[in-house]
Parts: sequence; C-alpha cells; structure tokens
Amino acid sequence: MPIPAAVLPAGGGPSSRRILLASLVGTSVEFYDFYIYATAAALVFPTLFFPAESESARLMLSYASLGLAFLARPLGAALFGHFGDRMGRKSTLVASLMLMGGSTLAIAFLPTYGQVGLLAPFLLCLLRFAQGLGLGGEWGGAALLAVENAPKGWAGRFGSVPQLGAPVGFLAANGLFLLLGLGLDEAAFRSWGWRLPFLASALLVGLGLWVRLKLTETAEFRAALEHEAPASVPLAELFRSHLRGTFAGTFGAVACFALYYIATAFALGHGTTRLGFPRETFLSMQLFAILFMAAGIALAGWWADRSTTGRVLAFGCGGVVIAGLLMQPLMGGGTVAAVTAWLAIALFAMGFVYGPLGAWLPGLFPPRVRYTGASMAFNVGGVIGGAVTPMAAEAFAQAGGLTPVGLYLAVAGLFSLGGLWLVPRGAAK
Repeated sequence: MPIPAAVLPAGGGPSSRRILLASLVGTSVEFYDFYIYATAAALVFPTLFFPAESESARLMLSYASLGLAFLARPLGAALFGHFGDRMGRKSTLVASLMLMGGSTLAIAFLPTYGQVGLLAPFLLCLLRFAQGLGLGGEWGGAALLAVENAPKGWAGRFGSVPQLGAPVGFLAANGLFLLLGLGLDEAAFRSWGWRLPFLASALLVGLGLWVRLKLTETAEFRAALEHEAPASVPLAELFRSHLRGTFAGTFGAVACFALYYIATAFALGHGTTRLGFPRETFLSMQLFAILFMAAGIALAGWWADRSTTGRVLAFGCGGVVIAGLLMQPLMGGGTVAAVTAWLAIALFAMGFVYGPLGAWLPGLFPPRVRYTGASMAFNVGGVIGGAVTPMAAEAFAQAGGLTPVGLYLAVAGLFSLGGLWLVPRGAAK
C-alpha cells in the first residue's frame, strides 16, 4: 500500500512515509471491517438473522442493525477521545483497532437464527455496537496522526491520506465478496462463504497493529504538553469552550455519510432487488465507481492546500445536491450504464465532502481537546447523516420511488453547507 509521492513533501523520508502508512493502513482496516458488515447486511443477513414476512421488512431490520454502530460511535469518540487527549494518540489508536477487529472476527463465528433463534440477532447487534465503539475512536486518531505531523502547507494532503482508507477498505471488502460470489454457489455462500471476509479481518488487524506499534507520539501533541497540562475532562472542556466549532463540524460531516450509505448499502440492496441486477454485476459496478471516490479524495487534498478546506467542502456539498437531483433520471433508468454513471458521479462528489474532513475537522479545535472534538463532530455527524439513512431511503423508495431518496440526499448537502457557515471566526477555513 505505497504512499503516492504527491502527498509527500520534498525530502519526505521514511518518517513521513511511516506516519502516513500507519494512518492509511489503520483506517483501511477499520473501514474494511465496517464495510463487510454493510455488504453482508444488504446481501445475507436479512435471511440468516432477521425473520420477517416480507423481503423488504427483513432488509429494513438488517439496515437497523447497521445503524446500531452509528449510535455507538459518539460513545467511542468520547471514550477514546478522552484518553487520546490525555495520554496520547498512539496507544489510543492501538486500542480502537483491537476493539474493532476483535468484534469483526467474532461475527464470523455467530450462529444464525435458524440455529439459536432470537439469540442470533441479539449477538449480531451486540458485536455491531462494539464495532461502532471502536470506529468512534479510530478515525479522529488517524486524522490527527497525519495532520499533527504535516509540514506547513501540507495539512490538506496529509489529512487526505487516512480518508483514502475508505475506498481501500471498500475495494477489499466488496472485492472479496465479489470473488466469493463468483467462486461459490448460492447455497455455499449463504452457508459459510459469507463468514470468510470476517475471518480475513484478523490478518488485516495484525498488519495494522504491526505498523502502529512502531510509531512515536505526534509532534504537535508533544509540543502542546510542554506548554500546558492536558485537559482533565476533555469532553467537558469541549462543550464549555468549543460548542460552536463542535456544531459546525457535526453538521459539516452529515452530507458525506448520507451520500456514502445511499450510494453503497442502499444502492446495493435496491439494485439487487427492485432493479433486478445480479449481485456480482452490481458489486462490480460499485467497485468501478469507488475509484472515482479515491480520485476525488486525492484532488480534494491537493486543492485544499492551494485554497482552503472549507472552500473544497462547499464545492463537495454542491456536488451532493447535484447527485441527489440526478438519482432518479440515472439510477431510475435501470441500465448498467446509467446506474454506473450515477454511482461514479455520487462517489466522486463524496471525495470532495469526505477528503477535506481529515484536515478541516482537526483545524476547528486546539490540541488539548482535538481528539475528542474531531471525533465527536465526525461521529455525531455520522449518526445524523448515516444511522437511519439506508432505512429511510428504503422507506422513501417504497413510497415514491427514487425521487424522494434523491431529494433526501440533496437536503443533506444543503445541511452541511449550513455547517460551514457556523465555523467560528479564526478556526479552520
């Protein structure tokens, strides 16, 4: 997983590469774990874990379990943010990775509803909650690891590197599901094949730990400790002194979550049921489209260092509105070309609302509460933008087709534009 030269300053040696690799590998592992659940929630969990009369009801119950992690993420942000701001970024990042990875591995061994009844969905939901708890502390630490070590004028590009973990994790997760779908018949896939991606997470977590354990503390955090003691209760100080920045960051993050989960989890479920695409065909379309997200993240990081992160985010929010308005004309067309075009447009816009967050959110807060502030804003924004989005989109699609789903997405883009307006004077631009 090499680091592109475009995100390394002139003379950037092994130290810069190690830091960026650690932030990228960690978020890739975390998002791989998160996305294999999202993929399985759309493809196999409805029939294996959630009894219901109709296919749509089973799918909505499965999406509800997907949303559980979003409820856990703010708790994880508060917990890991507390220790990250008081004890340092490195040890906290290791702990969050182990919690997320252990929960994912345990899902591979779960019995199904047909074997143990209601205990099966209970255990699945419990582990999903633990996944969210781990991810709640992961993203903020990975972003700080990159940004707090960035040379002057490179925060946008350094901050975009952990964001690339999202498309890398998605490619690994959905690519593995695609290979399994091509290599196994339906009975074998539903019986045991779906468990293999969850088992494989153990290897990826081991890689992430190996890279992160070799790190030292970030330069900016060490410098902050030399001038003042850490906050005794970072969350209390955040709400007391940085509430406007927290609201701005939270609202600014909403659009990326709404767009992503509509273009991935909802689109996969809708495409393989109502539109009638074979599973492997739709996964291939998404794997192609996710490359546009990676390109958008890289361009956004480069542009942010030449302009401002806020300006890039505003451009991305406009792209989210456009993607929402194009949803019915393109995805509703039902052809491979039209649906792939919409996925590519949506995920390219996603790159411009997600890529700059790695530098924009930390810039809203001082170092003493930065882990807590960036993590809380990002993850509460995830609750608002992503927790119920797949379920809401499914309900809208049942009631009125894709037009109300697209309008829901457009409103999310406007909501995040409002978050940019709230940014305190003198904070991130």
